[in-house]
Amino acid sequence: METKYGCIREMLEEMEEKTLSPYAALSKYTKGRDRAERKCDIRPEYQRDRDKILHSKAFRRMKHKTQVFLAPEGDHYRTRLTHTLEVAQIARTISKALRLNEDLTEAIALGHDLGHTPFGHSGEAVLDRLCKERGAGGFDHSEQSVRIVEVLEKDGEGLNLTKEVRDGILNHQTSGHPKTLEGQVVRLSDKIAYLNHDVDDAIRGGLLTEADIPKEYTDVLGKNVHDRLNNLIHDVIRSSVGRDHIEMSPDYQKAMLGLRSWMFRHVYIGGKAKEEEGKAKKMIELLFLYYMDHPEEMPGEYQRLYAEGTELIRVVCDYISGMTDNYAIEKFEELFVPAGWHVR
Repeated sequence: METKYGCIREMLEEMEEKTLSPYAALSKYTKGRDRAERKCDIRPEYQRDRDKILHSKAFRRMKHKTQVFLAPEGDHYRTRLTHTLEVAQIARTISKALRLNEDLTEAIALGHDLGHTPFGHSGEAVLDRLCKERGAGGFDHSEQSVRIVEVLEKDGEGLNLTKEVRDGILNHQTSGHPKTLEGQVVRLSDKIAYLNHDVDDAIRGGLLTEADIPKEYTDVLGKNVHDRLNNLIHDVIRSSVGRDHIEMSPDYQKAMLGLRSWMFRHVYIGGKAKEEEGKAKKMIELLFLYYMDHPEEMPGEYQRLYAEGTELIRVVCDYISGMTDNYAIEKFEELFVPAGWHVR
């Protein structure tokens, strides 16, 4: 789109060069896409990627996928989608303060969990084990998120995202090493988000109280969810301003990792919230085994992948990992529960 000042996209790219940090990733200098596309006259490249992810089917499915608490009763518990939106908000706040590229940051944040399975990390663990037992290299939701945007979306065309966005999605976990500072921001924002909202959900669910959290962590991070979130964001900004990498201060990092370990012992693994995890894992395993034996019963798009030469175990993982919690339960009942036994 042309105005009397020129092309809007070019104006925005010029604005990035003038205002963003020397360490920011500039849209104008992206390493590009696997397939050439005509540039938008309004939106820079990373903004286009953000929009592509936002309009994808995989993004919409996240609203019905578990974050931590399986089948919670109530409307205020986090889902995979609300987690993603919280990560994006935190990451944009940090990126804006550090004068990084907010569009790239948000695109990575919105896409980082597209490949998550139903029933959270429980479902991921089952698919990973089943793949490794069959010599298929395992299953990782970060890699699956990239597979979704490269292969599975848009009937096999993929979203054709820029390399920087895909790099940030792939490397958002603790073991990852994002090449851009925007990707590094999302990597830390993901940890900040899920630790704080999991504490919040656990308190809401009556699994713990603020008084239960060890003082050694609350003295550093804050006495409530709001203060911890605010303090962690400020610490990342203070520790990273003017630098070519994103980090937390040693004291905050130690306290956050300590609280995360405490949460694993008391909520993620040992708490009441995980009592149904065994059932969910068994459900995923039975669905996996069934479709390995009956690939012809998968939807047409997955049968097409198999017919075109994709290994069956990968196609079955594509199908199951894309399911929402409710859809997985419905397919399980359809396949394994006699019709007369359904409780209505």
